[in-house]
Parts: sequence; structure tokens; C-alpha cells
Amino acid sequence: MIKEQFFPTTIYGKDVKLDNQLFANEIVEWSKRDPGVKKTNRNGWHSTTEMHKIPVFQPLVNELFIIMQDIWQEEWLDKEPVLGNMWANINPPGGYNRPHLHPNSHFSGVYYVKAPKDSGHLVCNEPRLGAHMVMPSRKKGKPPKHLWREVQLDPVEGRIIVFPSWLWHLVEPNQSNDIRISVSFNFIQHGFQ
Repeated sequence: MIKEQFFPTTIYGKDVKLDNQLFANEIVEWSKRDPGVKKTNRNGWHSTTEMHKIPVFQPLVNELFIIMQDIWQEEWLDKEPVLGNMWANINPPGGYNRPHLHPNSHFSGVYYVKAPKDSGHLVCNEPRLGAHMVMPSRKKGKPPKHLWREVQLDPVEGRIIVFPSWLWHLVEPNQSNDIRISVSFNFIQHGFQ
């Protein structure tokens, strides 16, 4: 049997060591003086999107560019990556993000500043519309990853996750007794912005 897989959707990740306590304190203080914006967030706070211009977050911006350089190589992209925007999210208990994608960018992602247990998975859905037309009966047990219709990614403090901006995703409700803090971002190729 010959077996090849085409049209894969790659989700990248990297664990980094940054001062998350400093970031958490700064983001919480920011949320106290700024009402933020309403996008896909429900029962939570979403900052304005110029976070990458605030000096205290420069170490995170630097790490994002490091992983994006690696992704650019993997994806055979030319024209350097440009960080289009970046923002903070606070999801208190019950807070979540509705299904969405990120138009006008190439890659999007999240960095976890504070992620208590049960604070909500990042859920990414099967992007091929045709795959939703047939729901075959499967054998018992866990099928291989290439047959999954959704993936639930655990939030891990200090982890960066990057995915194609066209990939539908959501954040499950925070079922912990503490806040979850994350940073979202969008990258695009130079010349497309």
C-alpha cells in the first residue's frame, strides 16, 4: 500500500521561559484602567491590540519572532514576518471565546501567561468543509490524529501555540476558580499589511 497525506493543517508550539508573574501583574493592572474591547470574548476582558508596542512585553515579542522565523522556514515563506497586532485576554471563571478565525493575517496564536487547571482548552476544528459532509461510523478506541474532527489543546503557562489564521477555533469556558490570562497575536508577511 502506498500512503501519502496531503493538505495537512500544522499547529506549532514552543515552551519558553519568561517572567509570567510580571506579565500577569501588568495585564491585570491594564484591565483595571481600560475597558478593553468586545470581540469573541464573553464574560472576559480583551485589551486593545497594540500590546506589542508596550516595552514591558518586548521579551515576549522577541520570542514570537524566534518561533515565527522557524515557522517561516517550515512553511517555505519568503518576505519576513510582521507582527500585525497583539492583545491580552483575561477569562475569569465562566469566561470563554466564541468560534472565530483571524482575517487579514497568515498565522495567529496564543501565549499562556496564567493557565490554572480546568481554565478551558483551545479547540481547533477540522478546516475542510467537505470532511463534514460524511460522518462515518468508526471503530472503538481513539482514531489517529489525521482522522480527528477537532483537537483540544491544553493551556500551559509559558507555551506559545501558532496556527494558520484561517483555522476556526474557540476557547472553552474557564471552569477553574481563578482567572486565565493569555496573549493573542497575528503575523503577516511583509508587504501584505
